[in-house]
Amino acid sequence: MEDPVPVSLGCAHLHERRHICAFFGSGEEARRVLMPFITEGFAAGHKAVHILREDEIAQHVSTLEEEGVDVSTGLTTGQLELRRNVDTYLVDGQFDQERMLDSFETMAGGGPDRKFPLSRIVCNMDWVHEAEPDPEQLIEFEARVNHIWNSHPDVVICVYDARRMSGAMMIDIMRTHPMVLIGTALQQNPFYTPPEQFLAERRIAAA
Repeated sequence: MEDPVPVSLGCAHLHERRHICAFFGSGEEARRVLMPFITEGFAAGHKAVHILREDEIAQHVSTLEEEGVDVSTGLTTGQLELRRNVDTYLVDGQFDQERMLDSFETMAGGGPDRKFPLSRIVCNMDWVHEAEPDPEQLIEFEARVNHIWNSHPDVVICVYDARRMSGAMMIDIMRTHPMVLIGTALQQNPFYTPPEQFLAERRIAAA
């Protein structure tokens, strides 16, 4: 992959590692930190994929418009894509790793028609607490999906509510994301473990 287009997030700039776990203490904090990243992407002509809870879509659209984003035009041209998180991650209430990997491969690289130079994907992960998927399946998926993001310049932010995370779950999530964002502090994640090593360790532990 060529040197990626510079991207700002929080108080830093992203380089080649762009799969990020973000922990926030409130929805307002998440909006305050992520909205500059989102508006920068629109100005740069990047594709925006926002995966949200159904009950936050209307407020999200309102916030985008307040920030000067032409939501209607974005939806028409395909630059903006709004998805419900339960529709994206769950089918008939089930989380399927293979289906999700195929879905994210389609989103990668600016979308299936490669109309945009890259995708900025923001995923609200609250569905994890509501649907209660097999945690092993989710963690394994988060590790495996790095193979996709390592091949594309996209920025992918998995947004977690820090108030709802157990310590063990937070460590597992951090181990599968090369970058971590806590508040406005973005840094390389010292807990990150490459997918092959991480998955091998999990298999040995489960044996």
